[in-house]
Amino acid sequence: MPFFSMAWRNLLRSKRRTLITATSVAFGVFLAVTFTGSGDYSYTDLINTSAIMGFGHVAVEPPGYNDTPSLAKWLTHGADIRQRVAAVEGVSAAYSRITGQGLFASGAKSVGGVFFAIDPELESPAHNLFLRKIKQGELFADSNGNGIVVGAKMAEKLNLRLGKKVIYTVTDKDGEMVSGVSRVAGIYKTGDDMVDGALAILPLGRMRRVLGYGEQGATMVNVFIEDQRRATAMRHKLAKILGGGEHQVLSWKQTQADMAGLIAIDRASNYIMQVLVGLLIAAGIFNTIFMSVLERGREFGMMMALGMRSGQVVRLVMLESVLIGVLGLLLGLIITAPWYIYMYNTGIDFSGLIGDDYSAGGVLIDPVMKLRLFKESVIAILGGVFGLTLAAGIYPAWRAGRVPPVESIKVL
Repeated sequence: MPFFSMAWRNLLRSKRRTLITATSVAFGVFLAVTFTGSGDYSYTDLINTSAIMGFGHVAVEPPGYNDTPSLAKWLTHGADIRQRVAAVEGVSAAYSRITGQGLFASGAKSVGGVFFAIDPELESPAHNLFLRKIKQGELFADSNGNGIVVGAKMAEKLNLRLGKKVIYTVTDKDGEMVSGVSRVAGIYKTGDDMVDGALAILPLGRMRRVLGYGEQGATMVNVFIEDQRRATAMRHKLAKILGGGEHQVLSWKQTQADMAGLIAIDRASNYIMQVLVGLLIAAGIFNTIFMSVLERGREFGMMMALGMRSGQVVRLVMLESVLIGVLGLLLGLIITAPWYIYMYNTGIDFSGLIGDDYSAGGVLIDPVMKLRLFKESVIAILGGVFGLTLAAGIYPAWRAGRVPPVESIKVL
């Protein structure tokens, strides 16, 4: 306690310097929360959006399908795998799906694209973005029926409207060209012309017959979990439960490798920026403590001459550094809390600058900037502040306790 009182009084000797340093620490906390919180929110939103656009957080696929997708590669027991996966603790939902390339035609016009076959009785809008975006009509009700849901851009290209026929041509499991006829049951619109003009949704049961997949066939089983950060752990868990065989288990980092790379690069640049800000804060703390040590050379000499040990002087200076860090942290929390609450609940809407449906690599991005901090991010920020504070005080403390008492008394 005496050391605490001494350290606090020493800081109050130069209130202006202490306040400026504490304010710099507070500003660092503000920036760290903003940078980290925006990253935690945007990365999570991007990953979850990618998942509900058809990839899932984890996917069970035939070996080699992720590298070279082909309808000749398929899971013969996809329905059984889905049931086993859906029963695993931590899995929110699992769906058997078929996806592949096809040619869609209406009248004299045709466009190339991708089809996405789903079971309407199992699919939920919570895990399927396209079901949320249906603007006209509705999702077909029969998995074995002849309904189809197309994007607004594809409907425009093929002059389609509800009830009109669409002829699709695909390559079956044996490499043969096969065709089918469906009627437009619904039209969706995500706002991304690339997606809206190239993807159609078809009934899973019907496509199983068209492709010759039998009653259980699927090209993938898409798995959804509550927290995308646990995708890798869930991947290992499912791989262990399912064992080897005709399948491989991949997380979103494998199925969406390009997106994972972009996130890694952006996260690295975010960390570099925070490190630079942290170094500036540490330099400010170092300057405050070091100037204080230089100005109090005679005082330290008198203390050691009266019996204070060198280690106690070091301890006193380090405590002053810690107090500045704590003061800056408290001030930072006062400044940052209202900002974080506002950004967590409301955020800043950039849709006026980038549009309502902005996308990157075909994945829609929320135009509203918000903040969200994970528990480990909060711990990292607090740990970083205290770590920098302690590091900045090491040399001044060592300097204060190194000079012999007689030499210190001679100062000034």
